[in-house]
Amino acid sequence: MSMSTAEDRAAAAEDTLSKDEYRDRLRELPPSAKLVAKVLETDSPLSQGQLAEESLLPDRTVRYALNRLEDVGLVGSRYSFRDARKQVYFLKH
Repeated sequence: MSMSTAEDRAAAAEDTLSKDEYRDRLRELPPSAKLVAKVLETDSPLSQGQLAEESLLPDRTVRYALNRLEDVGLVGSRYSFRDARKQVYFLKH
């Protein structure tokens, strides 16, 4: 087994949160971040525009919510396979 594989597994284990840890981190966030997280629970990955459309929140509020969720390690992002100019977001639990 190579070191990089063991390190990758350790990093993946750190990214996985228990349900209680997830709820504790989410509890302290503003309502907009909770709503965005809920939308991502039911349908992900989604772009920022799709999140705004699904949550009925303004783009600026969605951007703020995503930043807060990323700050506490609940949301990850990657480039969209359909359009590499856009990022899509997903929950990390």
